[in-house]
Amino acid sequence: MKKSSRYENASILDTLSLGQDTQYDSDYNPALLQAVPRSLNRDDLQLQAQNLPFQGFDLWGLYELSWLNSKGKPVVATAHCKVDANSENLIESKSFKLYLNSLNLHKFDSHDAVLETLTRDLSTCAQGKVEVTLHTNLDQNYESLGSFAGTLIDELDIEVTEFAFKPEYLKNSTSQMEVNETLYSHLLKSNCLVTNQPDWGSVLIKYQGPKINQEQLLRYLISFRQHNEFHEQCVERIFQDINHYCKPTKLTVFARYTRRGGLDINPFRSNFESGITTPRLLRQ
Repeated sequence: MKKSSRYENASILDTLSLGQDTQYDSDYNPALLQAVPRSLNRDDLQLQAQNLPFQGFDLWGLYELSWLNSKGKPVVATAHCKVDANSENLIESKSFKLYLNSLNLHKFDSHDAVLETLTRDLSTCAQGKVEVTLHTNLDQNYESLGSFAGTLIDELDIEVTEFAFKPEYLKNSTSQMEVNETLYSHLLKSNCLVTNQPDWGSVLIKYQGPKINQEQLLRYLISFRQHNEFHEQCVERIFQDINHYCKPTKLTVFARYTRRGGLDINPFRSNFESGITTPRLLRQ
């Protein structure tokens, strides 16, 4: 990354609500939403917005959503928000929570009005396509609990003596055997880029190509334990590192992170499929 870009990125982070004392706004205020340019980490990964090696989205789960109907009666709901990975910005999570809180005393004439408002405001912040699905019947199970399908690599009996981020764990990690397999781990843990608070997640890696040594892959994932980046950035880094060192012909990386402040973020990146169907995991 160029020196000027590094200073520019630091100045962007300084303007975020994360890590700062904040007043909760009881009046609807879309200006609370804060955008983080995706270039913040993509420059470092040498990713060009016009020529990304993947497609994907960031799937948000919203579990603390409420507003007033036209008579002033509270309505509660959950929602899913899908932010296109080609959008110019990702949405900063604390600002998202503050924005949702600003809806609590705002009157809407209908559920459609809420949906239109969320879609408009989030799309404006992301500067890209955002799809919102609203769930107002809380007695209906919209997401069944389950587990990833594939091979869990967490049971490998390895000794770990260092926790610094080390993509070189993937160096020389492939064999000449060609496979089509799905591996997953619940041991992904990184830290917020701004506050250093822990982010806990489970990651699924679906690929076709030279077989990846599972022990080396697990060591690589564990090395994120003290690494500081946003959820979306970590998933793109995993995608790029596997692409660079393992050279699969097809690759999907999907992470489901645990909830914080009524929100969870689940980034999906793939060079061969447009989406993935997985249940909500037990930790979520």
